[in-house]
Amino acid sequence: MSVKRRDLVKYFEENGFYLLREGKKHPVYTNDSKTIPIKRHKVIDRITANELCKQAGLKPKF
Repeated sequence: MSVKRRDLVKYFEENGFYLLREGKKHPVYTNDSKTIPIKRHKVIDRITANELCKQAGLKPKF
């Protein structure tokens, strides 16, 4: 199963993250204490999405 990137970004933004900068392959989101790069693919694997949530200190949603 996979997750749409826009759903993952929306979840991050609802929890206080914002776009810090655009990298070559990864936009970088931050909440001023943690910085997380998110792949620029339309669809992200569920396991990867949940790992990104854990790295950000959020409850895995997917």
